Amino acid sequence: MTRWRRPAWWSVLLTVAVAALFVRLGMWQLDRAAYKESLVRRYAAAAAAAPAPFAPVALAPPADAFPRVAVHGRWVADRVYLLDNPHHDARGGVEVYVPLALPGESRLLLVDLGFLPGSGREPAPRLPPLPTGEVNLHGLYLPPPGVGLELGGDALAAQARWPKTTIYLDLPQVARDLGRPLYPRILALDAEPSVAYQREHAFDFSSMPPARHRAYAFQWFSFAVAVVGIFLVLHRKRRPRRTDNR
Repeated sequence: MTRWRRPAWWSVLLTVAVAALFVRLGMWQLDRAAYKESLVRRYAAAAAAAPAPFAPVALAPPADAFPRVAVHGRWVADRVYLLDNPHHDARGGVEVYVPLALPGESRLLLVDLGFLPGSGREPAPRLPPLPTGEVNLHGLYLPPPGVGLELGGDALAAQARWPKTTIYLDLPQVARDLGRPLYPRILALDAEPSVAYQREHAFDFSSMPPARHRAYAFQWFSFAVAVVGIFLVLHRKRRPRRTDNR
């Protein structure tokens, strides 16, 4: 028969508190996974929707939504930005961004042309020429890529030649560099087989996809079980060893 030692009150309280904390963290990770899965579904629905007018969502895009919009304007073709660390870059290359001037608007719309593979021998791939005159574009109106810790300050201001290269795309920094305000999001153009750019604008969960949140949830739940298991092992009485008196 298994016997148990009477635990101290503080050990019970500590075990319950730590196990409850781990369970709460696991539930939070499951909530984050569900939230990101809902974003993926909204993104997929938006990508299949018909383009809507840009003006209603230009300055106040709906939160957690990715409108597919139609817009027309002129390229600011001599102001090109190259993002040299896109998450899908496995062969070398850059993500290319160019401002678009809309008729009668002081703000510029930064447009993601797509990923341009490089040879690995050149500092940047050769950029296809942009058309002159007004162009009609359609794509998803997305939040800009995440910004990390960029050491050394404003990398764009230190560059005098175009195109300019950056490892983080920070819209306020780009606006300062252009000397004109930008819209709060970027336009990620729809895929076109006839262009040189690879346009795979999947919503960026490369650092923390839903599956990783579920994995972390399992880890936290495992910690909670381990805490309870350790508590039970420490408070289980050991049977006294038999001695041989012969």
